[in-house]
Amino acid sequence: MSLVSREIRLAARPVGEPVLSDFELARTEVPDLADGQILVRNTWMSVDPYMRGRMDDAESYIPPFELGAPMDGAAVGEVVASRSAAVPIGATVVHFLGWREYAIMDAAAATVADTTLAPAQAYLGALGTTGLTAYAALTEIAPVREGDVVFVSAAAGAVGTVAGQLARKLGASRVIGSAGGPEKTAKLVSSFGYDAAIDYRAGSVAAQLAEAAPDGIDVYVDNVGGDHLVAAIDALREGGRIAMVGAISAYNATEPVPGPHNLFSLAAKNATLRGILISSYLHLFPEWIGKAAGWLADGSLHTEETVVEGLAEAPEAFLAMMRGANTGKMLVKL
Repeated sequence: MSLVSREIRLAARPVGEPVLSDFELARTEVPDLADGQILVRNTWMSVDPYMRGRMDDAESYIPPFELGAPMDGAAVGEVVASRSAAVPIGATVVHFLGWREYAIMDAAAATVADTTLAPAQAYLGALGTTGLTAYAALTEIAPVREGDVVFVSAAAGAVGTVAGQLARKLGASRVIGSAGGPEKTAKLVSSFGYDAAIDYRAGSVAAQLAEAAPDGIDVYVDNVGGDHLVAAIDALREGGRIAMVGAISAYNATEPVPGPHNLFSLAAKNATLRGILISSYLHLFPEWIGKAAGWLADGSLHTEETVVEGLAEAPEAFLAMMRGANTGKMLVKL
């Protein structure tokens, strides 16, 4: 009897904010394994902001999702069949064929996860590209120096919750985060290493940032773009550094979004704004995991997850994440 797997496919390309009808749940038969392949029963999958761009039929750094085809993304699961000596049955692996219950891949496309260091799902969060993004941003793209004032947008999200704590470990004297709503802003200070928190829903980001950092900032980790980026550029001190990680405020835009009007002021400040594609920094993974696993174990790196149960709920989990409903990493448990 053939093995049947459920998967989420892109049914339509969204116009503006995606809706549930843009996705469909389908069933498919799992083919037999070829030599060198493994079969993985996915247990956790990730939903991430960059996936919104892949729903558009536009050239980018990563191919768009195909209409009527299963979506993909980071996932972790258990190997339930193997025709590879390198990856045995029972191993826990991280791979890129999420949005489905079962995945077949070449063994070389999977990375065995050491679940003695941390739970399997941590490899989609703090020990995955989420944590690595924060690390690369604050050590390579906009390196934190002793005594720096650091500002992070979307600070209650997957990258932001790690970035605030990491900035402190790297020597920042003051760490400021922005988030939406009083519950999240309170948690930034109580749980995630921030000295001050801005509620972007409560008023002007620029005014709140000026109050939180009256002498300016040295580093900005940008996950939002828009008014946050404009405010950060104005607040930047001489030699300031901006890591452009994301711009979620513009991901659903249906027209070109104007750039920040104050961009050229970076020149007068000898400041830098530099983008980051995490695929260019995967070589830092061993270094990052070596540090982060220890911090997770001793409790000095605090993480939270927002978990949605069931593959069928994955589209709603994605939409909720895009609306900012999560604290920490948004995950789907299969």
